[in-house]
Amino acid sequence: MSMTHTALAPFADRQAGFNHLRALAGRPGGRLITPLFAADPGRADRFTAHFDDLSLDFSKSSIDDAALAALFALTETAGLDRFRQRLFAGQPVNETEHRAAMHMALRAPEDAGLKAVMPGGGTDDAAAMAGDERAKMRRFVVAVHDGRIRGFTGQIFTDVLTIGIGGSDLGPRVATEALTIGRSDAKMTAHFLSNVDGHAFLEATRGLDPARTLVLVASKTFTTLETSMNAAAARAWVVAALGQQAVAAHFVALSTNLKAVAAFGMNPDRVFAFQDWVGGRYSLWSPVGLVIPLAVGWEKFQQMLDGAWSMDCHFRDAALHANLPVLLALAGIWNTNALGCATQCILAYDDRLRRLPAHLQQLEMESNGKHVMLSGEQTGWDTCPILFGEPGTNAQHSFMQLVHQGTRPVPVDFILAANAGHDRPDAHRALAANAFAQAEALMCGRSEVDIRADMAAHGVSQSEIDAIAPHRVAVGERPSNTIMFNRLDPFSVGRLIALYEHKVAVQGCLWGIDSFDQWGVELGKQLASGILPELTPKAEKAPSSEKASSSENTPASENNRHDSSTTGLIQRFLSLRGES
Repeated sequence: MSMTHTALAPFADRQAGFNHLRALAGRPGGRLITPLFAADPGRADRFTAHFDDLSLDFSKSSIDDAALAALFALTETAGLDRFRQRLFAGQPVNETEHRAAMHMALRAPEDAGLKAVMPGGGTDDAAAMAGDERAKMRRFVVAVHDGRIRGFTGQIFTDVLTIGIGGSDLGPRVATEALTIGRSDAKMTAHFLSNVDGHAFLEATRGLDPARTLVLVASKTFTTLETSMNAAAARAWVVAALGQQAVAAHFVALSTNLKAVAAFGMNPDRVFAFQDWVGGRYSLWSPVGLVIPLAVGWEKFQQMLDGAWSMDCHFRDAALHANLPVLLALAGIWNTNALGCATQCILAYDDRLRRLPAHLQQLEMESNGKHVMLSGEQTGWDTCPILFGEPGTNAQHSFMQLVHQGTRPVPVDFILAANAGHDRPDAHRALAANAFAQAEALMCGRSEVDIRADMAAHGVSQSEIDAIAPHRVAVGERPSNTIMFNRLDPFSVGRLIALYEHKVAVQGCLWGIDSFDQWGVELGKQLASGILPELTPKAEKAPSSEKASSSENTPASENNRHDSSTTGLIQRFLSLRGES
């Protein structure tokens, strides 16, 4: 029987650790931040960690020395060091699916020696396999860029349309946008299609010339409903413009289902595969992320991989007290499990990272949105908070009102590059000033005493002060982290995303859950596949579907035993369409 990290931490020991955190937060002043700064002039330095130019300032939290000691004690209880060793040794840390989580191999040098233990026994040389696929990707990308690979009519590809959903969309999209927005040196123009809504297809293909468009279909099994339907629509779009024979020239598969890919009409030489030890939300570094080098060039893609690998090595090798993913994870554990915060806000003060919150929503909530431990026991503590976010400064004029004055604290991660990628230093200084001011305002707030004094100094009447002053109070003492680095470039993009990947793994370890499975995603997909035939007119149903034809005249409630609400909604939908 393999050693699991839960085996090192019985439920009672973990429960005691989380109870201790709550007790520390419950001390008089245990949730306050400003007194910690007043008592310790060196607090900012002591609670800021560095890795080259990357810094994590978590001093604007109510974590004091006692709380930090308790958090590190929890890492010992949970066996975090042992978990790190198992993760990088390729052990099946994704225990419910009996798989390793070896996405680190996708950005490692091919001779790094990273291996993945396989379910049936034996090991994959994960780094070497990833290196081989990476070399194949590179040859393809270079051939597209230099014009040796062209469209069916002989025209050079100028646009690339990536069709995928979830991890096959969000990761590649955030990286591509981060490295192309505001730049004029993109190799190709990238477009993304994920939503099965037909409006999304129309928007993604608006203005595109099929003769100059390369289409990437990212689906490991080639059976994901949304991706399959969008791929079929894109195929019809290409065929309508260029003919049936153009499919092989214009489509690329990022998949392992060779039979389905062949049936689609794709060239087997244009199929790029990845292994079971790569989870979808960790796959942007794999062929799933092929759009990134096509858009920005291979050199920049490699730099992004190098940045992620640098964070991998830091996470693997650095002591816990100086380890940025660990410290970021512990700050989140404190907010969630000691303070009871149910949300987490991501504010990237860089418009090029506008899609980062969406990627982190999947990365964190799909990974750690669990209520059952690896032992099969219910957790006795909260797990992943609800993530949301927008680019700063946009958020300051929307939901930050709630973050400053709402009834529940919302921890915030502020993310900022010191140097901009444009020639407007005044704009970047204003951006930075807003980021620092927001973090300071969340911590310090503004008391009613100060507000009243200020209003009186400006000649406001006492009656007006009494009426308005309470509404202007910001209580402060609200936690935040600030992540800052030199500039947003391919290396720092890779490093930043890997920082959050490892943060998620650390928190999963401490909570005792499997951060690498996603069984909750499957239920809705299964139910949708059962409902879809009930919404499909008889004339459109596949003639070969015996199940569909046999159930065409059977009430929905008898087919799938829907609840009365779902049955009623189906019937109303059909009625509104005139198909009842």
